[in-house]
Amino acid sequence: MAGDSTRPGGQEPTDQETTSGFAVPEGLELPSSENDHPTSEFAVPEGLTVPSRPEPHSEFTPAQGIPVLAWTRTGPWQDRMRTMVRLPLAERPSPEYVPRGEDESALPVPRVLDLTLRIGELLLAGGEGAEDVEAAMFGVTHAYGLDRCEATVTFTLISVTHQPSLVDAPVSLSRTVRRRGTDYTRLAAVFQLVDDISSGEVTLEEAYGRLATIRRNRHPFTKWQLTIASGLLAGAASTLVGGGWQVFLLAALGAMVGDRLAWLASSRGLPEFYQFVAAAMAPAAVGVVWAAGHTTGREEVQAAAMITGGLFALIPGRALVAGVQDGLTGYYLTASARLLEVVYLSVGIVCGVLAVLYIGETSGVRLDPDVVARATRPAVQLGAALLLSLTFCVLLQQAPNTVIPATLNGGVAWLIYGAMHDTAGLSPFAATAVGAGMVGLFGQLQSRYRFTSSLPYVTAAIGPLLPGSAVYLGLLGFAQGNVNAGLENLLTAVTLALAIAVGVNLGNEIARLFIKSPGLTTPIGRRGAKRTRGF
Repeated sequence: MAGDSTRPGGQEPTDQETTSGFAVPEGLELPSSENDHPTSEFAVPEGLTVPSRPEPHSEFTPAQGIPVLAWTRTGPWQDRMRTMVRLPLAERPSPEYVPRGEDESALPVPRVLDLTLRIGELLLAGGEGAEDVEAAMFGVTHAYGLDRCEATVTFTLISVTHQPSLVDAPVSLSRTVRRRGTDYTRLAAVFQLVDDISSGEVTLEEAYGRLATIRRNRHPFTKWQLTIASGLLAGAASTLVGGGWQVFLLAALGAMVGDRLAWLASSRGLPEFYQFVAAAMAPAAVGVVWAAGHTTGREEVQAAAMITGGLFALIPGRALVAGVQDGLTGYYLTASARLLEVVYLSVGIVCGVLAVLYIGETSGVRLDPDVVARATRPAVQLGAALLLSLTFCVLLQQAPNTVIPATLNGGVAWLIYGAMHDTAGLSPFAATAVGAGMVGLFGQLQSRYRFTSSLPYVTAAIGPLLPGSAVYLGLLGFAQGNVNAGLENLLTAVTLALAIAVGVNLGNEIARLFIKSPGLTTPIGRRGAKRTRGF
């Protein structure tokens, strides 16, 4: 048959010779079926042990040379977020979001961004520096698990942008800061809220509730209390520059009248420039009237002390320090706007005082700039410096627990200035810079141990160092037609003001570099396995 298999010789094969190409050779056992012993192709061979999974390193530097991010989770959120602000977006560690309530299983991105903007608005309106505002905004977004966020802070506009992924459209929100005020109690409450959010203790809705409570809270001091504080501040400042008890009372009277005039201009809706013009005219008028009735050299000194004391309460030292700080930290647009604000307010003071001095000069009132000399009375002047810092705390609406440290900080600043300038005979610029540096150092130390802003401990303490006498002498030179002397004294005042601002900023940076935060300070490096798969 055609289908039969035959051998080449036509012989049929026998059953014993019929074999398969896959038959097991003689002497070997047939392996067991895979159905009897199911296994995986990735099973570990017999005789080998499974190695333990290596733990990822606590610090990881990629091949391209990105530095390790020192991440101190137990330190102040300001330090951690300031580190993030100074890092490129691709090098920032991803947040680890843990839901804080039953309703927070999903990330409510628009609500988180809106809360971030509202917190940043309060901080910027309260006078906080642009870098600290951005750090607070990063703290909120990072605490609620939003990665790839960018915050932008200018003088009147803040915005925040979140990009969910590389393919999704970004979400961006912005707010305009229209109203500014000085309330350091509210500022401290906002800092405490950001600290609680960063610690994971507050849900999103609780944060909204606390923020609404902060915005509704009234100022701790009334308008009349602020008026009395401005009078005491002017009296203390007049004592610093050589005034007696009569000068103290008259300088306080002039400052209080000027403060009420400024409140009246504010209630009528006039810009802040005209408010400063009105506030500067009253103490200058009191000094000119005093000089008109007293023509001796000693009484001219008293008149100069009255006018100088009124200027201490008006010099925008807070805005100047914030502007210089923004410039030193790289926020040049915001720094330019703040410094321009200082220029406008200073021009308002110049216009108010200069108008009164010019009227006095044309009326025959004798004001001699050569008689202005600061008397050295260490005990009296130290008490005046403490009173000046205390009244500054009231004007800044500070919380009671920050008043005593800020007042003592101002006394230390004046002691350093007096020891260097009056005793050692050093330059007033060097003495002012060192005194302001110690103010910034001690202020940053207090803020780090209280986990709050450094402004309440710094702004009031620089009051005794403000260049009121140089401003008065410059304006008097212009009123008398001596332009060169006026420009020289105003340039001296500007230099002293810049020395204060730079000294405060330098003290802050020194504190951040060398002073450790309370609690555990072991840095935790960024883990590479989570984001880079170990490479």
